[in-house]
Amino acid sequence: MSDFSLWLIFAGLLAFGSCGDIEQKPPKTSPSLKISPSNADFAFKFYHQLASEAANKNIIFSPVSISFAFALLSLGAKGNTLSQLLTGLSFNPKEITEQEIHNGFRHLLLALNRTQAELELNIGNALFTHNEFKLLQKFLKDPKHFYQSEILPTNFKKLKEAEQQINNYIEKKTNGKLKDVAKNLDPSVVLVIVNYVFLKAYWEKPFNYQLTQEDDFFVDEQTTVKVPMMNRDSFFNAYYDKDLGCQVVCLPYKGDASALFILPDPGKLKQVEDALGKKVLLKWEKSLRPQKIHLTLPKFSLDGSYDVEKSLRKLGITDVFTDHADLSGISGAPNLKVSKAIHNTYLNVNENGTEAAAVTVIEVGPTSVSELIKYDRPFIFLIFHELNKSILFMGRLKNPNKK
Repeated sequence: MSDFSLWLIFAGLLAFGSCGDIEQKPPKTSPSLKISPSNADFAFKFYHQLASEAANKNIIFSPVSISFAFALLSLGAKGNTLSQLLTGLSFNPKEITEQEIHNGFRHLLLALNRTQAELELNIGNALFTHNEFKLLQKFLKDPKHFYQSEILPTNFKKLKEAEQQINNYIEKKTNGKLKDVAKNLDPSVVLVIVNYVFLKAYWEKPFNYQLTQEDDFFVDEQTTVKVPMMNRDSFFNAYYDKDLGCQVVCLPYKGDASALFILPDPGKLKQVEDALGKKVLLKWEKSLRPQKIHLTLPKFSLDGSYDVEKSLRKLGITDVFTDHADLSGISGAPNLKVSKAIHNTYLNVNENGTEAAAVTVIEVGPTSVSELIKYDRPFIFLIFHELNKSILFMGRLKNPNKK
């Protein structure tokens, strides 16, 4: 009997620009709230893995994209493979059922894809399945119901054409920003699961492009690079954490999203990274207060591409990548495993929040002395959906001149 393999591809695109009302929450009965703590736990655990594997590199990934893809995959998993997937995604089977998990993702997807004039957020899933590979009726139905997944017939006997089909799909869904993600497909592949996240957002308070100027960014004690620094003098929600030694500033987007920028004191980056978690994040959110600030933030772009198998193995998700995988809920065949799991992300931060033309905004208000907060050394950032606190994107900027 032949062995079959499947690929998972996660594609995230963030064209940047709330901590507007940091206490906004969805209805208490929303099923998406049930999975929110676990999704946050997974985001921080995965970040810690990437940070330990790439201590001196930039990081950018979409935790919600990875969670969606592997939760969808778990619909076809059984036994120990299923247990590892759900536990690795930080779900406790004693506290939440499979039905509650998938129903939570269903409602989260509906909430995140809610149309807004000010914010373009698009999340979706697709199954590219080989023409001759028959999916079980339940696996045809459940991904559509819970994850709004498209099922697209693909001829994997013609690998180059299959790659082109998948890449055209991803490129279209990410507005042309992510290209050639699927390449060197395994000849035994019969199924490719794709999750994509596209976010295009405008700052609620844009930076004046005329104030952007070259300045120093201190990569480490020995390395300094010149980067375009954006400047804005305004009121921002901010907090200085004396215990961890870091400055936290929240920048709202127009719409239901916000960005949190965490600037560790010199020499404190690892200390702050090690402490990152739900408890610390909640402390920061509760401590944020409006302050008059002169904010200096680098203008930068990042590309992230990860084969996530290594990181997920360290989180306990192992069987699905081996011959011990039980994915018999997909087709009934016992000889199916994940041969590749790829995560690609693109991030762009500029004056407007997006790549659109710059604007000039003049604010008139009472005069006061502004505190200078200058992001001129490595920092961490998180992008939230405000209503359900989902972490859409997360990363670290070590060197703005390296993507």
